[in-house]
Amino acid sequence: MEDIRVKELKEKFERGENFVLIDVREPYENEEFNVGGKLIPLATLPGHLAELEQHKGEEIVIYCRSGNRSGVAKQLMERAGFTKVRNLLGGMLDWIDTFGETE
Repeated sequence: MEDIRVKELKEKFERGENFVLIDVREPYENEEFNVGGKLIPLATLPGHLAELEQHKGEEIVIYCRSGNRSGVAKQLMERAGFTKVRNLLGGMLDWIDTFGETE
């Protein structure tokens, strides 16, 4: 599935759309600032795929600090059969640049 930019993600929040949001950063990064995603650090993601299985056909948005780790997470999930995974391009850095630390 096509990746997503921060403005589109914010619009999804504002419209109240249903999707799964996953933060693949480390816990300290999540504590500093986050937009509400379920924290599953990238290194632990393979061990969490079974619990995410119920969301296999749903839209899943993955984010990290810059978009790199979430890009890796997207590939990993797609290889595991998840079909609607989107990477947040630019990650939290772009979110903060665009909207500030509000949410």
